Parts: sequence; C-alpha cells; structure tokens
Amino acid sequence: MSSYAVLIDAGFLKRKLGSRSRPMDSDHVERFVKRLCLHRSLANRTLYRIYYYDAPPLESPIDKPLKGGRLNLGETALSRRNKSLLTRIAKLPYFSLRLGELTFRGWNIPSQRLPNGQDSVTLTQDHLIPNIQQKGVDMRIGLDIASLALKQHVDVIVLVTGDSDFVPAMKFARREGAQLYLVTMGHSVREPMYEHADLVLSLEGSG
Repeated sequence: MSSYAVLIDAGFLKRKLGSRSRPMDSDHVERFVKRLCLHRSLANRTLYRIYYYDAPPLESPIDKPLKGGRLNLGETALSRRNKSLLTRIAKLPYFSLRLGELTFRGWNIPSQRLPNGQDSVTLTQDHLIPNIQQKGVDMRIGLDIASLALKQHVDVIVLVTGDSDFVPAMKFARREGAQLYLVTMGHSVREPMYEHADLVLSLEGSG
C-alpha cells in the first residue's frame, strides 16, 4: 500500500491554529493531524511518520539595556508554553521532532516608537523587544524532503507550510519520483508552490 509522510513547519502552524489570546497547544496539533490524515486523498494510504519542525525556547538570562536588569528567557510564559508543547508533541504517536535553535540577536524597537517627522524620541526599557531568530529549521525540512525522496521511504510527501523557499526541495522530490502534496489553510500561495505541488489539500478552518 502507498505510504506518506507529513512534514509540519511549526512556525506556520502556530500562526494558523493559534492566536495571541489562545496560542496553539498539542490538542490543536492532534486535531489538525487527524483531519489531515482523514482527507480523501490520504485516507487509503499508510502513514509513515509525522515530522514536526520547531526550535526549543531560549533559557539563558540576558542583560536588558537602560537599567532593565536581567531577563531570564526561560522563565517567560512563552518559553514555558513552548517547552510544554514540544514535550507533549514528542509523545504523540508517529511524531518525530526535528529541532533547530534560537539565537538572541540584540534588541528591537517597535516601529511605532520611531514616528516620521521627529528627530528624537524618548525610550525606556519597556520599549525594547528581544530580537530572537530561528536557525536550522528550514534546512532540516529541506534535507528530510530530499532524504525521504532519495531513500524511497514514502510515495507521498505532505508539506504543511506557506514558505516558498521550499520550492527547490519540492522540485527535487518530484524529480526523484515522489509525489508532493501541499497543505493550504486559507492562506495565499505563491504560484511556484502550486506549480511544483502534485496536489493541493485545502484545510481552511482546521484546529
């Protein structure tokens, strides 16, 4: 029987299934995956594995300018929530975590604090936002797409993302004989992604 793997870009899924008032949790993820696997285009295929790509939260303390003291990133509500989410997802059946890393890149100032027409502004520590960047996740998604296609572990690769940077990996998988399904969730997709997907599965309103 034909088999498939699901590759989930967690950053994308969090934006689609969660909100500021109700961030995505493991229940959202389970419901989304269940609905996806029951899609008529996958219902008669065998699930091989679900790859979930994210980065663990930063936990080291950092010094905040303007006498802001020490900020322990590991003690923030966001950090605790994301750590709990990864712990729960790691225990779900067929799930495999693929983790990149977060790096601290200094401090950002919200654009509304820098209005046009003024040559000076007053800033306090409360206006500073940590600039935290994710590294290694996109690379892992691309490598797994290539590995699954080359090793012929599955016949179908189901990609859950809105990032057109994966188009080269999508093209590679198809050249190697795998079918590439792209999952959309009510978002617009750049034309190259449609062009290099064998099938587009719409799950708008999932979660």
